[in-house]
Amino acid sequence: MKQRPMSHSRTISTKLVLPPDTNHMQTIFGGKVLAYIDEIAAITAMKHAQTAVVTASIDSVDFVSSATVGDVLELEAVVSSTGRTSMEIFVSVHSTDLETGAKKLTTESFLTFVAMDEDNKPVEIAGVYGETEVEKRLIETAPARREHRKLRREMKH
Repeated sequence: MKQRPMSHSRTISTKLVLPPDTNHMQTIFGGKVLAYIDEIAAITAMKHAQTAVVTASIDSVDFVSSATVGDVLELEAVVSSTGRTSMEIFVSVHSTDLETGAKKLTTESFLTFVAMDEDNKPVEIAGVYGETEVEKRLIETAPARREHRKLRREMKH
């Protein structure tokens, strides 16, 4: 199956932080950010796989800084690695204060999705390759993240 560049499925979304999205400190709820991340990651995975997908795991979420009411969130997602039927999606979230123009990294996350056919069975997908140094680095570091996911699954609960 042919490989696709990361740029093929890159997805960007913009959201405004509104009062109902925030907690008592006027910062956005982490769960709201997670919902945005899951949605953009699913769109990115579907664009790459060209079929339906399911979320297999949210592998990591790092909340780096908070966003407050009136900030604009910009989410960017790319397929950072692929397996036979699964793909890892990297999502970064930046917030911008529109009054000052200050922009900062808010959240970074990795998620895993599985491509599904019309019978809800996993289906093979194309590989992915990076074109920029950042994209190539995401692909190079993917085996370590895959191993970490494998070890986490093997842990007894």
